[in-house]
Amino acid sequence: MQRKQKTSESYRSDDRAEPEGPNGAYSISFTEPDGKETLYDGLIEAVISEKNLGEAFRQVVANHGAPGSDGMTVEQVPEWFEKNRAVLIDKIRNGTYKPLPVRRKEIPKPNGGVRNLGIPSVFDRVLQQAVAQVLVPIYEPTFSDSSYGFRPGRSAQDAVLQAKAYFEEGYGTVVDLDLEKFFDTLNQDTLMNILRERIADKPLLRLIKSFLRSGVVMPDGIVRQTREGSPQGGPLSPLLSNIYLDKFDKLPESRGLRFCRYADDCMIFVRSQRSGERVRESVTRFLEGKLRLKVNQEKTVVGRADTVRFLGFRFYRSREVGITVHFSSLERFRKKIREITKRNRGRRLDLILGELKTYERGWLGYFAIGLANYRARDIDSWIRRRIRQYIFKQWKTPKNRVKNLKALAPAW
Repeated sequence: MQRKQKTSESYRSDDRAEPEGPNGAYSISFTEPDGKETLYDGLIEAVISEKNLGEAFRQVVANHGAPGSDGMTVEQVPEWFEKNRAVLIDKIRNGTYKPLPVRRKEIPKPNGGVRNLGIPSVFDRVLQQAVAQVLVPIYEPTFSDSSYGFRPGRSAQDAVLQAKAYFEEGYGTVVDLDLEKFFDTLNQDTLMNILRERIADKPLLRLIKSFLRSGVVMPDGIVRQTREGSPQGGPLSPLLSNIYLDKFDKLPESRGLRFCRYADDCMIFVRSQRSGERVRESVTRFLEGKLRLKVNQEKTVVGRADTVRFLGFRFYRSREVGITVHFSSLERFRKKIREITKRNRGRRLDLILGELKTYERGWLGYFAIGLANYRARDIDSWIRRRIRQYIFKQWKTPKNRVKNLKALAPAW
């Protein structure tokens, strides 16, 4: 089949995948098979360009991440890279670079179990960030408008507001999909085949595959191979998950279904229980058959939109549809505040207030769209009482408490 070769000058500058290199723009060619998607080639040169790597370094340094399995810190990597630049660039270019195994960190889940994070070495994070910066302009324009996770200019709050809009339109029944350990069970061969539909650059494909199969250092020090999954914790994993699940997004889109997806959390809105059951069966067949994922049948439910939890929020209908913080999210917030303001912690008040401010600011920033004024006032009053109790405990003796209370009393 005859293919047409084009250079980066052949398409709009805002769609280019390559950054400006030190010696001008790299020529990234792509082919256009008849009736098929564009194939991009020459991307590895864009990944290792001085400008792209420099931006990746700045992003990783700004994140202040923890060291990986090699123990090298963010501050140590730039000097190390400069000493080994020529060898590293050559290995990346010819496809022989081998990433270090990621360091496993287990994060407890609120409902039990753990979430497995994989922390790559700092340089591997830089390299993943450099790859992501090149791939995002290629894939981002093709993603579904109903996909909100890990995308520029989109957030979990946007997904919740869109879900609320569907509920308001009369789609009051939802299929609440639950993918069992998606990031741990993602099929690597399927992912690589999906990437080959758009990417023809073999060194870049080998580099991505090496990240997926780099192995993991368990908490007990044992190194295990990774033949499935895309470990959470690296800059490239969120993009790869969206590329993988974009195949799923096209299914409800082709059927005209309303849905919202944030990473592996997805809700499909329909008008009746019967329609919801049919949709659940069809999407389960697709996810397990085509994408080789496991759907948790116990947690995948069809029910009223005001009975399910979505990204920590819940919906309700009175005179109109509203959003509020889910009961479980509010209880976790209260539990964390109790831990911070526990009266026998024995820490200085300024440290307690600083920790409290950091946590409260992040929580309120996320849940602001579902927090009514009366609820915010109740939370504020409760936290103030916790702080007063902490201060009272620090005064220790009755004599000291009387003295300090008198000092706080207004002058008559």
